[in-house]
Amino acid sequence: MRKVITYGSFDLFHEGHYRLLKRAKALGDYLIVGVTTDHYDEERGKLNVVNSLMERIDNVKKTGFADKIIIEDHVGQKVEDIQKYQVDVFTVGSDWTGKFDYLSEYCEVVYLERTKGISSTMRRNQNYELVKLGVIGTGRIAGRFVKESVFVSGINVEGVYNPHENSAARFQQEYELGFHVSALEDLWPRVNAVYIASPHQTHYTYAREALEHECNVLCEKPMALKKQEAAELYDLAEKKGCILMEAIKTAYAPGFVRLLSMAKSGVIGRIYDVESCFTRLTSSNLRELTDKEYGGSFTEFGSYTLLPIIKILGANCDEVRFESFLADNGLDIYTKAYFRYPNALATAKTGLRVKSEGELIISGTQGYIKVKAPWWKTTSFEVCREDINENEQVYTKFAGDGLRYEIRDFVAAINHYHEDGAFKLTRDESIALADFMERFLKSREEKL
Repeated sequence: MRKVITYGSFDLFHEGHYRLLKRAKALGDYLIVGVTTDHYDEERGKLNVVNSLMERIDNVKKTGFADKIIIEDHVGQKVEDIQKYQVDVFTVGSDWTGKFDYLSEYCEVVYLERTKGISSTMRRNQNYELVKLGVIGTGRIAGRFVKESVFVSGINVEGVYNPHENSAARFQQEYELGFHVSALEDLWPRVNAVYIASPHQTHYTYAREALEHECNVLCEKPMALKKQEAAELYDLAEKKGCILMEAIKTAYAPGFVRLLSMAKSGVIGRIYDVESCFTRLTSSNLRELTDKEYGGSFTEFGSYTLLPIIKILGANCDEVRFESFLADNGLDIYTKAYFRYPNALATAKTGLRVKSEGELIISGTQGYIKVKAPWWKTTSFEVCREDINENEQVYTKFAGDGLRYEIRDFVAAINHYHEDGAFKLTRDESIALADFMERFLKSREEKL
């Protein structure tokens, strides 16, 4: 019996998939089809899979060509499967020509010509709305966002807005965008979504105006500096039928999502303490240390350090207290926030002129989880026990600058790929972040 094996996501199953499986079956007597998991797709950079794993398996099964369906979930599995199942032929589409020649050591490798004019990307664009996005702001993070957006299908950065036309024009030229505008009324007719990367104090105003124009919003942190403003934005988004997301890249990163799942599953027992830290030695001429009203370490990094605390312990604490060292201009160069919950404690440290270990530690009754610096990327973490021989190291993926994950979820939310995507940063959690920002700014003002 001549065995054939092939692999794929088989997302948005189409005629091209059907024809490939039919031709793969014709290469032998027994066809094994490997379907990739969502997690493995993420790890290899495929960030916008629409159908669930079970739906994709079912679509392959319905063709009748697969004699056996297996799950592909890690790098190197193809070599293992070929040997395990004593495969004679490995085959994939011709767009992978040369990529899998190394498998010829184990079996025959055949590249099948793809069906021209048909692809999952084309079906995605036909069946779902293309996100035509405008960037509001031309700072450092805006440039990184444009670069990261190319890794996500279904979105195109069309142009940029900045009230200073020269800045907008430079940004357009540098990132080869279609247009630049210096008046907001010229932006709304050309886009259906915006990414807000302007100074902190302008986020609420820009987000509100975008939603009023029925434009989906992905807004950099902090989305709002007052609890009431954040609540108003979410109410308006619901009224207008728009997506509103706060862009804290860590919240959407695969490693952080996995970390939270493990922590809340009880692997370290009952959690009593969360400690997070984010510091950076910053040049004194940057906005973070010159904006006397909205600059400082906590407004800059507090959204990150608050995130694991709120996700693990909840949005409602009994008490919060801020201790800061202030520069001559009144901005905090180092802040330590203390939180007391009914049955837990937490600490969040941020700094701009003070350096500390940027780690995250979650303490429980059966051990603790330690994420080394920079924890906000969560490329790995360790589950630590009383007996160090029982410690477990977990490694995860964090591609590029990490912004591609929030972009992926933003596009998915607009097109309703995944109805439950909002769990990564909920409305209540985002409003809680604004509440803590408001409390901090009030506390800092009182100390002046």
